Amino acid sequence: MTGSIRVCLFLEGSYPFITGGVSAWVHDIIRGLPEIDFRLFPISPEADQELRYELPGNVTDHVDVVMSSTPRNTARPRRMRRFLSRIRGMHDVMFGGNDADVGGILAELPEGYSMSRDAVRSGTGWNLITDANVRNNPLYPFSDYFWAWKSSHDMLFTVLGASPPAADIYHAVSTGFAGMAAYAAKIRRGKPFLLTEHGLYHKEREMEIRKATFVRGYQRDMWTKMYNRISRICYTHADMVTALFEENRRKQIEMGSPPEKTFVVPNGIDIDRFRVKRERRPGFHVGLVGRVVPIKDIKTFIATAKIVLDEYDDTTFYCIGPTDEDPGYYEDCRALVGSLKIQERFIFTGRQNVLEYYSFLDVLMLTSVREAQPLVILEAYAAG
Repeated sequence: MTGSIRVCLFLEGSYPFITGGVSAWVHDIIRGLPEIDFRLFPISPEADQELRYELPGNVTDHVDVVMSSTPRNTARPRRMRRFLSRIRGMHDVMFGGNDADVGGILAELPEGYSMSRDAVRSGTGWNLITDANVRNNPLYPFSDYFWAWKSSHDMLFTVLGASPPAADIYHAVSTGFAGMAAYAAKIRRGKPFLLTEHGLYHKEREMEIRKATFVRGYQRDMWTKMYNRISRICYTHADMVTALFEENRRKQIEMGSPPEKTFVVPNGIDIDRFRVKRERRPGFHVGLVGRVVPIKDIKTFIATAKIVLDEYDDTTFYCIGPTDEDPGYYEDCRALVGSLKIQERFIFTGRQNVLEYYSFLDVLMLTSVREAQPLVILEAYAAG
């Protein structure tokens, strides 16, 4: 790989540990560009996850960042008190609804340094938290606010303190924590920052937050504002931003992307691969290809199956995809199938070769809470 362009991919909750459309896209990009030297910077919820993909030979480095771990500081900013005062000023500007000099802060924030400790033990950091509590949290105990603040900010401190592999281009596959890590690399190393979005990260996180029963009202506001601000920073400072279709591009521009730096690059698939030989089977067959996780809203697919089966009892439903990413949700879905008494006609297949199912399915459905331009729909069209 000597002399080839080095591209570092920033990935959050996807490749190479999680399957799905985004991960499939990343894997295809890496395999389709063997002349490029790829380095991976996956951001994961836990350590030692199992690889779901065999990494191609042109993946030459892999730095896994675990969100739940706080890195041990190997460096500190110079003139610490002044640095913390600058951060306080940045927050005051943000609370006022204006854009702050985040890049200047990141330039002073060295790799290998996590703010987790100084943020709560310094006088400036503590005053920032307590003042925010008075402003945003008048009805709940301070301890609730403190731990919500700490859990949200520690993840950001972790990714900003990590050291990504050396590269010529830093390419984030979402905004969020991956996008912020890529932006930090741009500032510290003077390299371009590219942003490719499949869905809109901040919108997907907001939907998850609103559905979470364990998150209180003010905590919802905190998480939502944080994700929106992070996304706005990424949109504003990326050197190029791509979307899958025009509507998402317009939303990126609304969030700060300069129009001249935004482009639409639609998803594509290998049509010949999905031109399967169709084989009719008795009855009617409906499939959903996707992970059994809340964002795919499998429970609505199950409810749909019940409605159809009450009228057409020769229909069979297939939920085609991994069931081990959220075991609790999978068990809820199995229990719902049982309570509706449709287990004879509703099948969880687990991970499968989808071509075998495309060959006989009559309909492919998606019941996702939010999708951009899903690959499985394109695959199903190609399969007829």
